[in-house]
Amino acid sequence: MSLLEVSDLAVHFETEDGVVRAVDGVSFAVDRGRTLGIVGESGSGKSVANLTLLGLTRADNARISGEVTFEGRDLNALDSDALRAVRGDDIAMIFQDPLSSLHPFYKVGDQLVEAVRVHRDVSTADARARATELLGLVGIPKPEGRVDDYPHEFSGGMRQRAMIAMALVNEPKLLIADEPTTALDVTTQAQILTLIERLQSELHMAVILITHDLGVVAQTADEVAVMYAGRIVERGPVKTIFDRPQHPYTWGLLRSIPRMNTPREDDLTPISGQPPSLINPPSGCSFHPRCPYVRPHHREVDPRLEAVPDDDGHGAACLLDPETRRRLWHELERGHDPEQARATVGLGSSSG
Repeated sequence: MSLLEVSDLAVHFETEDGVVRAVDGVSFAVDRGRTLGIVGESGSGKSVANLTLLGLTRADNARISGEVTFEGRDLNALDSDALRAVRGDDIAMIFQDPLSSLHPFYKVGDQLVEAVRVHRDVSTADARARATELLGLVGIPKPEGRVDDYPHEFSGGMRQRAMIAMALVNEPKLLIADEPTTALDVTTQAQILTLIERLQSELHMAVILITHDLGVVAQTADEVAVMYAGRIVERGPVKTIFDRPQHPYTWGLLRSIPRMNTPREDDLTPISGQPPSLINPPSGCSFHPRCPYVRPHHREVDPRLEAVPDDDGHGAACLLDPETRRRLWHELERGHDPEQARATVGLGSSSG
């Protein structure tokens, strides 16, 4: 059994405008010492799915179903007190914005001390020693002095390191990192990712890395789940997803990445259209309004995640047959645009 197993997780919010299907039947697993990358555009459900693991989406207007099994216990079935004992101890999270995640009125060291003492019966002095040790572990220079600084006295990269220290203070078994490199310069991004990898190796943690950046995923993840409109539309080992992607949305994400061999004057290739409304989603395949390869029946049939033949651990939710998808990606890799690729494989026009 995996350390964490998520099965058919759904998170719907009732609002005045209608029901927001933020997460709509998501399943994945992660093992100790392994990293699962979850990618997708803003609003795809990445963060909501993982906040739900920690019970942070529980509200009067939330409707949560499915199973979240951690070490054999269903976290969705735990009451608030039992879940609070898990949160920050067995499972920890690094949030997107370290400035708003750290309380501006309290010293960084005091916040770390509180994180220790909530879960450990230790003295304030021992907790402070642990806080200082962690600040040093995450690469903050002169931690004995910086432990008494306020968050605004830290740079963006240092605040992110402090958030990692807070997440790791109790040596969790699972670390959820939600966009841990957002708003950081490239050098600091690389340092933060290297730090997470090193600490994962030392502590043998499982890591869930939430990001919109496929470059980050390629560098750090073992497996990838691609989310769109509250669902996983493709899942598989990281090398498989990059070498043999099987979903048109994944192709769009991959083709939007700048490449070293692309002339500087060339424009990036964005995914056309806008993400769908989660209150009034499209009929049939949720990606069909933006898909260059759409066929008439794609507007009526809702695809499910299915195994890709002869590709272990690889699944895709697409109504095109696997051979057609393979040929389309081959044409895109050759530098053809979607219209050329569609014509080459004999799909005809997108409206035909």
